[in-house]
Amino acid sequence: MTSPQELAVPVEGGDLAVLHWPATAPGAPVLVAVHGITANALAWGALARLLDGRAALYAPDLRGRAASRELPGPYGLARHAEDTAALITALDTGPVRLVGHSMGAWVAALMAVHHPSLVRELTLVDGAVSFPLPAGVRPEDALAAVLGPALARLSAVFESRAAYRAFWQAHPAFDPWTDELDAYTQRDLVGTEPALVSSCVHAAIDTDGTQVLLDPEAAAAIHRLTVPARLLYAARGLLDEPQALYDARRLAAADLAVPTELVPDTNHYSIIAAPRLAALLLGN
Repeated sequence: MTSPQELAVPVEGGDLAVLHWPATAPGAPVLVAVHGITANALAWGALARLLDGRAALYAPDLRGRAASRELPGPYGLARHAEDTAALITALDTGPVRLVGHSMGAWVAALMAVHHPSLVRELTLVDGAVSFPLPAGVRPEDALAAVLGPALARLSAVFESRAAYRAFWQAHPAFDPWTDELDAYTQRDLVGTEPALVSSCVHAAIDTDGTQVLLDPEAAAAIHRLTVPARLLYAARGLLDEPQALYDARRLAAADLAVPTELVPDTNHYSIIAAPRLAALLLGN
């Protein structure tokens, strides 16, 4: 697969870093993909391989992550939604097929509510459906419990790129290890050995994570959509555990108007590398 092109799109405060996997045929659909809370644009590398040039794929590093880490705050889901709208507007291709994963699903839903003319169809992946926190649970505790190793690494220092690779290879949801996962995780590192750290800006993660858990506008977005939309959900959780983020019972209780679909044999991370997702995004 061809390596993505690196683009810079002007947004408030600077330039948003965007990866672009071009289409190989004229008239191919245009996809914009929004990653999760501590991820980066290369999270979509496996999807790009599955698309195999049959669509033009654009994926930003969200503000406060990877090559967009120098963009200033304020952070928050609405800010990311406006950055995504600026990207789609700059592409000047007309409405796009928008896909968001995990936190990116809340961002994508908000963007579609605020700017429906920019969205041809919306695919939400293992995110965008909010539930109240259990009584007595603090937001910071809930965020740490949900994200687990993904959040713990933000305060860690790694002596080498190999050490960071080993950290992720031990993650139960990242099996089998692939070149795409390697490139994705390595994109996150900044600094020099022996003091490498995650590129994620702590204030961005704190703000965004709190809003995923508590922001009423973000919670309402999936119920206010006026564009064609669907929700895909994984069969297993963030640590590949049997209890996934969503299941049929919880989604029924959420009283959604959008259709939902379980993607078997996937966890919270591997679902965005599922052939089913690529097929739906291509209109198959």
